[in-house]
Amino acid sequence: MGNYKYITNRVLLNKAGEEKGSIAVMVPKDTGVAKFRYRCPECGHNETGEKEWKRPFSVKCSGCGLLIRLPRLMSQLKKEKKAGRA
Repeated sequence: MGNYKYITNRVLLNKAGEEKGSIAVMVPKDTGVAKFRYRCPECGHNETGEKEWKRPFSVKCSGCGLLIRLPRLMSQLKKEKKAGRA
């Protein structure tokens, strides 16, 4: 991870359960600001930006208003396993 305290790149599901979006987040060690880019799973809007880093991390799609939440990875894996997707 080198110069970063947090890095992730994840696929996002739309309301129908289809893999239609993605989000990537990087937080440099020397700042509390997350650099992110996403493709909204509902409307397909792409955006890049910066936002204060805090958990749970979320961004609002400026295309359709969907709140895109980034759950902790372990919580997401448990949820997917229970749903039979993991």
